Formats: sequence, structure tokens, C-alpha cells
Amino acid sequence: MTTVTAQAGNIRRAQAQRAARGEKHELPRAERWRRRAPLLPALIFTIVVTQIPFLVTIWYSLHSWNLLNPGSEQFVGLSNFADIARDSVFRQAAWNSVVITLGCVIVAMALGIVLALLLDRPFRGRGLARTLLITPFLLMPVATSVLWSMAMLNPTFGLFNWTIGLVGIDPVDWTSTYPVVSILFALVWQWTPFMMLLVLAGLQAQPKDVLEAAQMDGAGWWRTFASITLPQLRRYIELGLLLGIIYVVNTFDQIYLMTAGGPGTESANLPFYIYQRAFLGFDVGQAAAMGVVVVIATIIVASAALRLIFRSFDVKD
Repeated sequence: MTTVTAQAGNIRRAQAQRAARGEKHELPRAERWRRRAPLLPALIFTIVVTQIPFLVTIWYSLHSWNLLNPGSEQFVGLSNFADIARDSVFRQAAWNSVVITLGCVIVAMALGIVLALLLDRPFRGRGLARTLLITPFLLMPVATSVLWSMAMLNPTFGLFNWTIGLVGIDPVDWTSTYPVVSILFALVWQWTPFMMLLVLAGLQAQPKDVLEAAQMDGAGWWRTFASITLPQLRRYIELGLLLGIIYVVNTFDQIYLMTAGGPGTESANLPFYIYQRAFLGFDVGQAAAMGVVVVIATIIVASAALRLIFRSFDVKD
């Protein structure tokens, strides 16, 4: 027993010495494979449910196939992608996706910061207020869409028209006149609680002694927020913006239920337009090509954003 203990101690000392010299401890190849083996089923499952469908989508994108004509399938190469480049509706849907995504994420983050600052202060009923503010994020997108299209933006008995009617403004058919703005109302209402929670976590994680030192030095609220609080919230804000962009760019429910992409295609984003091409136009090849383009663009944007976030985490304060 003494010999084994001594050997273990020698091994630990040798590892510590190598670490002190900056040398990396390399495990034997068999040991590395043994440690990675439990992850193999998860890796296989991920490949099956993500990469295989994507490869099938790429195969469809290289073919011309209309479901109304089962015998029309033929290989056309990159012709579908060339048609996308000339498709003005696709460009409009891409622009709508950018406007809806950035508009929702930026406004929701700004409101989330304000609400988080208010909830970070102790007051009576703070727990109840926090629960009520989180509730919109817990609702299903379908319920959110129905709530806003019927109870809030309805031209006849909606709450918005009733409110502006109090000051003499005529009723507005919001979803027809301002379709993108109507969708943004619903999305911002749903995503603000998520941003608020992330920022609130950052506020509660900041060291209190630094804030107390700033107060003792005579720094006002705005100076403390701009010089101390906001820089410490940077990582939480970046993470919230990244996650918001990844999820909001896939918005479908609100557009389908509130405006159906209309009037015409004025409020259609990329997911909705792909749905129209695949399930209303029955053009599988072109819909698959659009899906490939959207996936590649999303991967590029997400990779760049992740690189910026990880770089900020690597920077030592």
C-alpha cells in the first residue's frame, strides 16, 4: 500500500512539474479513446438527426421536382440557386427577416435592460412583478399570435384602437397597414422577458464592493452604470443578442397566424417563404435550395458571433 501511494505521489509531482514548465500532459491514445467512447452514441445520434437530413436537402436542391407532377424529377445542378438569385420575392423575404430579427432583438434587449435594472432594486412585491414579467416568454407562440391579432390589434375591438380612439385617432387595421410592425409587437413582447432574465443574472453577479466603492467616490447613477455595470454586462448582452438572433430568425408562427405573409408577400420572412414554395407551390427543388442558402448564411453569422463572444471571454480583465 505504501509503495502504491508513493508511486501515485510521484506521478502527481511529475504532472505538476510538467505543468509548471508549460508542458502538456498527453494521455495515451487508448486512454483518450476510452474517455471519449461514452460520447459516441450522442455523436451518432446528432449526425443522424441533423447532418443526414441536410445532405438530403442538398440532394433535393440539385433537382427540379414539382409534387403535382411526380414524373418531373430531374437533375438540374445549380439551376435552382441561380433562380433564387433572380427571385425578387426571396430578396424581399431576406430583407424582412433581417428587419424582423434585428428589430425584435435590439428593442427586446433595450427593454430587458430597463426592466432588469428596475427588478434589481428591492421593493415590495418584487417576486410577483418578476413572475408577471416572465409570463410572456412562457406562452406558446401560437397563443401569443392569437392574443395580439385578436385582443390587441383587431381593427374593431382591439385594445390599441380603443386607446388611440380616446384621443380622437381613427381605428387602424394594424396587421394589414403595418404588418411588419404588428409582428414586431408580438415578438418583442414575447422575447423581452428572456433578455431581462439574462441581464438580471448579470446584474446580480456583479461584485457589490465595486459599486459601493463607486458610490463612496461620489459617482452618480449614470456614471456608475456606464463605467462599471454596462461593461460587466457586455457578455450577457452579447449572449442574449446571439441567442435571440438564432431563434427569432426562424419565426414562423406569428407571421402565419397574424398576417399570412401579407399583404401579398410584404411581411413574409425566409422560413415562411420557403414554406410557401414547398407546401403551396409544391416546388421541392427550389424550396430545398432556399433552405440550403438560409442554413449556410445562418451558420456563417452564428460562427462569427460566437467567435466574438468567445474572444471576449478569453480576454482577462
